[in-house]
Amino acid sequence: MTDRVIIMSSKLEEEGYRLTAARLAILAGLIDSEGHVSADKLVDIVRQNHPGVGRMTVYRTLDLLTELGLIRPVYQGSAAAHYVLMDNGHHHHLVCSQCNQVIEFDQCVLREIEQAVSSHYRFEIHGHLLEIYGRCQACQD
Repeated sequence: MTDRVIIMSSKLEEEGYRLTAARLAILAGLIDSEGHVSADKLVDIVRQNHPGVGRMTVYRTLDLLTELGLIRPVYQGSAAAHYVLMDNGHHHHLVCSQCNQVIEFDQCVLREIEQAVSSHYRFEIHGHLLEIYGRCQACQD
């Protein structure tokens, strides 16, 4: 198991959920796909090595992981939700509105804003997802 699978599976166990072979396979599939995957694509990925894992098991596990804050659904246009990993509490994208390319970036400039919002609204923040829309370099040319 990779470190990320261990960390995410530990969160499941801490919350009182059983760590089944299916859940481990789903976590591994999410991590192998860098967390940018639709539910249907994840079913295909998981079934490559675990053909007995049912579609509904994948959907229920995605719901559970979302509830625990380990992943978040991202909706772009009319496409089905794609799930992104939230194992560090935040996730950032640049989204090209012309070609739909998604560029991930790690620089987090929201720490001060999070602190101010948390203090002002007495709101406990668990993480954030930031998407900035524009045109990528290729579409500008």
